[in-house]
Amino acid sequence: MLTHPTLELLHELGLHGMAKGFKALGDNPEAPALSHAEWLGLILDHEVTLRQQKRFETRAKAARLRHPASVEDVDFRAPRSLDRALFLKLSSCDWIRERRNLLITGPCGVGKSWLACALGYKACREDLSVLYHRVPRLFAALALARTEGRYARLLRTLARAKLLVLDDWGPEPLTPEQQRDLMEIVEDRYDSGSLLITSQVPVEKWYEMIGIPTLADAILDRVVHNAYRLSLTGESLRKTRTLDGAA
Repeated sequence: MLTHPTLELLHELGLHGMAKGFKALGDNPEAPALSHAEWLGLILDHEVTLRQQKRFETRAKAARLRHPASVEDVDFRAPRSLDRALFLKLSSCDWIRERRNLLITGPCGVGKSWLACALGYKACREDLSVLYHRVPRLFAALALARTEGRYARLLRTLARAKLLVLDDWGPEPLTPEQQRDLMEIVEDRYDSGSLLITSQVPVEKWYEMIGIPTLADAILDRVVHNAYRLSLTGESLRKTRTLDGAA
């Protein structure tokens, strides 16, 4: 049996998943009972799985999500008013394909960033491009890019992602420069990509954070009108877990 030459050829062709599957089947005593079509199907499955894993790893690395979170690990028992049905619906990532937005609000420590990252990783698994930014650092990066002549390029990078996660917006009012930055980001993504925004400030008070009425109207009209909302409540989960650990 030409096991080694075939393995070498598969690797030469870049079909590393098929090579792995071919070797695994060669070591399986039940493999001779399989038909040629079944053999081919199994080693093709290995190739598809490997390529999906590599795409996920590439997407996740580029996203730079803050927490290594997973939608499967979400604790629905925590007292924070998390809508289980809605979150499971969001986990399908159809809202991203439909270019809708998601707004997660609630007090400090209830898991807003973690939930956002869990959905971000799920989008990476669905082969959707994701970018994560904490809002204060993003505004600082945009200010620096403006002075270095990279502003337009950074905005294009933000616009290309299928999902842009803006974590931890507020509660400070935006400066005039930040108001313009946010308008550019929102305008670039309107009807072309999704925004996921987390904030301690209720959506109803975002108008005040933006400041200028006409600009606030333009930004919020593009962000809020087609957005899903998760409004969390309760005490900080960090505090709860500390008390449980001490008990």
